[in-house]
Amino acid sequence: MSNKQQVYGGQAVLEGVMFAGKHTAVTAVRRNDGSLEFFEVKKQSNRLLGRLKKIPFIRGFAAIIEASANGTKHLNFSAERYGVDPGEELKVEEKPSKGTFYLSLAVVGVLSFLFGKFIFTLVPVFLAELFRFAVDSHLGTNLLEGFFKFILLLSYIYIVSFTPAIRQVFQYHGAEHKVISTFEANEALTVENVRKQTRLHYRCGSSFILFTVLVGVFIYLLVPSDPLWQRVLYRIALIPVVLGVSFEVLQLTNKARELPLLKYLGYPGLWLQLLTTKEPEDRQIEVAIASFQELLKRDAAYDKEEESQIV
Repeated sequence: MSNKQQVYGGQAVLEGVMFAGKHTAVTAVRRNDGSLEFFEVKKQSNRLLGRLKKIPFIRGFAAIIEASANGTKHLNFSAERYGVDPGEELKVEEKPSKGTFYLSLAVVGVLSFLFGKFIFTLVPVFLAELFRFAVDSHLGTNLLEGFFKFILLLSYIYIVSFTPAIRQVFQYHGAEHKVISTFEANEALTVENVRKQTRLHYRCGSSFILFTVLVGVFIYLLVPSDPLWQRVLYRIALIPVVLGVSFEVLQLTNKARELPLLKYLGYPGLWLQLLTTKEPEDRQIEVAIASFQELLKRDAAYDKEEESQIV
């Protein structure tokens, strides 16, 4: 399988990195003694979700919900194992059944994502309303709202980046991007090769978040901004639309990144990644490499298993 045939994604977690491939997703976490522990969640086939992910503009919202649900499982694993001495396990009575556990995590992940989206969508609406006396026009209101949303986003990321744990996650985020870029460049996955790659990537979720701000400004121009209660309802109703269009814009910038002029479409998202990623240490790069190599190994094993069943 060539690098072009399969697109890989990832996510930084506490003291580790998750990578998702064709059949499964694997997380590697660094333990207290320096050893690595792996966690796998195999992809589950869902006919409805699979169909939705093939429909332009709808596939983005479906993919985001799925990523939020699955990402929570890996984040929970890293939080659970982070700081726990090797060999120490949770008590049996503290462990719910696997099915119930994963279902609850998926629900929490989706609800957390939607709650965060509601906050970042509605707070700027009310902030912009406070300044309607200065900018009393449909276009001005939307631009002011987009400005507050942008400032809120940057302020939030900047403030949380001072937290040691978050800064460490941002370093693993950088390591994740560097590993993907090394793989896509067809270079060997060594610490030296990975270190020289950029920590910015066109396909990053950080870019997607920024695109929701920019795309939202244009979409909201198509609906009334008065009165306030109607504006709030439109903002809530259009959340799936903004997410869907933003996803398509993200895909477009990734496909156009090698083309003159068009490559600049993705620059705003790359600039935001200067905040959401940090240069990783070699030990963090090692974790990211181990996670990605484990994913490739397990994906290859599942490919062979499928081939054997066909024969």
